[in-house]
Amino acid sequence: MPATRLDGKKIALEIRAEVAQAVEQFVAAGNAAPKLAAILVGDDPASQVYVRNKERACEKAGISSQLDRLPASTTPAELLQRIDELNGDPSVNGILVQLPLPQPIGDAPPLDERAVLDAVDPLKDVDAFSPINVGLLMQGRPRFLPCTPHGIVQMLHRCNIQTSGQHVVVVGRSEIVGKPMAMMLAQKDGSCGPETANATVTLAHSRTKNLKEICLTADILIAAVGRPEMIRGEMIRPGAVVVDVGINRVGDRLVGDVHFDEAEQVASAITPVPGGVGPLTIAMLLHNTLLAAKLQSAK
Repeated sequence: MPATRLDGKKIALEIRAEVAQAVEQFVAAGNAAPKLAAILVGDDPASQVYVRNKERACEKAGISSQLDRLPASTTPAELLQRIDELNGDPSVNGILVQLPLPQPIGDAPPLDERAVLDAVDPLKDVDAFSPINVGLLMQGRPRFLPCTPHGIVQMLHRCNIQTSGQHVVVVGRSEIVGKPMAMMLAQKDGSCGPETANATVTLAHSRTKNLKEICLTADILIAAVGRPEMIRGEMIRPGAVVVDVGINRVGDRLVGDVHFDEAEQVASAITPVPGGVGPLTIAMLLHNTLLAAKLQSAK
């Protein structure tokens, strides 16, 4: 029997509706609407689409947004100055810098992604990339949770898939998904309670020896390695839950890090690409922006 498809798009709409209601209550209590500021450097087509989708999602949730479009020729000093200005703007609750940053033009100095992300005020770091927020997460007392991993936790919770006591294999060790995902699932408790934490987690990657054998031990397999269809059906234990974080363009198709057709015949449940994890990321960004506004209003 083909696997059950985990409808991330539907769950994301539920979360966005909950955020919109909470924003309405926050504003009704006399607060200004939460505000998200995005910085887009250069004219990467995919980044422009992502930013536009975030703007539309903010509008529907009652969250104010602004977009700073900076040319690809922007220098590191200019970008850091703009971030500093937003850090000091009391009307801005959340700041995100759209990644990837463009490559330098000619002899221009490169934009240091880590330095740029570190410059964002941790209280406005709604992507949860700041080393301060990462450290708080590691200690089990997070301020903000990274959007994609938190979206996955929400999806598992709302689909009644427990991680407590399960073996979760995360394939991919990025700072954005793999590492925080592993840490969140290994905690004693989480945003959705102990049933979607307390996992035994293996963090694997493209250079892991015997990757197939390790993946076959997973009750829940999370693929976030950034390689099109790298996870094949023969790497999945029958009945396992498969979460595909990847989104890759191959010719005229969008595919994940999992070979969907093969995996669907083996897994008990699986996320499609598109329509799986992607929509959840934006939903949790809205959640974090509202949380940032609440934290700042309480100061």
